[in-house]
Amino acid sequence: MSQSKIALFYRFAPLPDPEAVRLWQHALAERWGLTGRIIVAPHGINGTVGGPIAAVKQYVKTTRSYGPFAGLDVKWSDGSAEDFPRLSVRVRPELVAFGVPEEVTVTGAGVEGTGTHVGPAALHRLVQEKEEAGTPVVFFDGRNAPEAQIGRFAGAVVPDTATTRDFVTELDSGKYDHLKDQPVVTYCTGGIRCEVLSALMQRRGFSEVYQLEGGIAKYGETYGDDGLWEGSLAVFDQRMRLEFSDQAAVIGRCALCGGPTSELRNCADPGCQTLEAVCDGCAASLPDRRCGECTRMRP
Repeated sequence: MSQSKIALFYRFAPLPDPEAVRLWQHALAERWGLTGRIIVAPHGINGTVGGPIAAVKQYVKTTRSYGPFAGLDVKWSDGSAEDFPRLSVRVRPELVAFGVPEEVTVTGAGVEGTGTHVGPAALHRLVQEKEEAGTPVVFFDGRNAPEAQIGRFAGAVVPDTATTRDFVTELDSGKYDHLKDQPVVTYCTGGIRCEVLSALMQRRGFSEVYQLEGGIAKYGETYGDDGLWEGSLAVFDQRMRLEFSDQAAVIGRCALCGGPTSELRNCADPGCQTLEAVCDGCAASLPDRRCGECTRMRP
């Protein structure tokens, strides 16, 4: 059996005809027998695909052959096409749905006005330098809040967000204004959200914003569980989560019994997309469990 891999990728670049790119991408992924999710927008491409490693590499190589995607940022993880139910390639108005496309300017060089990019090693140097200067770095989680239940950077600020659009409301609420004069590092799964989030923060007066280049995925590849990351990484395919080593800490707490868990589970209500940390025991005893919000709204 051939080895399989999952590729997580994105590229911000102006696309004059997103629908043509969508058709090409669908045909390309289908040709190589890949499954996953690909989003194409006027601002670029974002996707996760899985399949035999040779096929995924050929897909990436061919995608990079298109001029605007030459700088495609790719992270690799273990998995296969079986981790996705099907292939989905769609055109969306935004690459990341913050709901403010008018605030995002993209050129051939990427998003304008982003925070300073720092890779994993540079992040460690930054943390040390700021500690020594008496201005500690503040980690700012750029994912939806439920994902942080099972894994996050130590001491991170986790905004109260259920969807990406909630970030603008959170930033405009004033609750993080005390961070505007502090060094803030934004981070997310693969780095794409932070390209936009860091730019939105700078537009709102945050004076020293950095973003973790390559996201948690790249950081985990570099340091495993020997760095500043704690717990598991939530992913949105059949795996639901992944660990960077067998030494990963269990920081999640079951929403039902309060016991330790690294498992995120979907609400059983078909109209709800809420994720909650729920342990194996509670999931087995309550297979039709609905989240707290659904229970409150529809007892």
